[in-house]
Amino acid sequence: MRGLCRGKYRARRADSPEDLRAAQSLRHQAFRGGEGIDRDAFDDICTHILVEEIETDRLVCCFRLLPLKDGAQIGHSYAAQYYELSALEAYDGPMVEMGRFCIVGDVTDPDVLRIAWGALTAFVDDEGVQMLFGCSSFAGTSGEVYEDAFAMLKEKHLAPPRWLPRVKAPNVFRFAERLRNRPDRKRAMLGMPPLLKTYLAMGGWVSDHAVVDNDLDTLHVFTGLEIDAIPAARKRLLRAVAS
Repeated sequence: MRGLCRGKYRARRADSPEDLRAAQSLRHQAFRGGEGIDRDAFDDICTHILVEEIETDRLVCCFRLLPLKDGAQIGHSYAAQYYELSALEAYDGPMVEMGRFCIVGDVTDPDVLRIAWGALTAFVDDEGVQMLFGCSSFAGTSGEVYEDAFAMLKEKHLAPPRWLPRVKAPNVFRFAERLRNRPDRKRAMLGMPPLLKTYLAMGGWVSDHAVVDNDLDTLHVFTGLEIDAIPAARKRLLRAVAS
């Protein structure tokens, strides 16, 4: 993946232990609060992407990428700890898992998310990736707080049956089974995480249940996006940022 500069920001790969520690520190702040280091065994096998302010070198966003040759390797992914993914073992193209995506809490500039997706697009194109997947997180562990968002996911964005993840985690919110109400679109979109909104706008889909992650104090849904399903106009916009 090439380094990118757009407006006030640049995106690049982490290339030193100091870069990785900076990403782990931001992750701790975003997911756990306060100072500390968030790390796990996946950090050693992932590519880490940093988004920084050019003028100050301040790290404002980070995420990590785990490439897989095809679906036969999906059991080695982070998501496989929480979802039964045997349906995706039949996927015969290159895949990449995006994880630990976070943005500094006081940063609201949409260009940060835009350049992050530009960097991801460059990686996808360079590696010939055909499916992007990961876990999209809602803050907190109460599904009822996000009832309209989950009702919308059930109504419009469930995974195709051939790829549908099954329940594996001991504590889940089975929103597709439990919810019967029609979603209020405004409330649904207000409750939807920005990263998940972007996935869905490009044709992404989700699991029929959310995993309750008490360690990170989140609810997350498995999220998949087949690259060929992205609308042509959206692909042009992403590649314009990535080029």
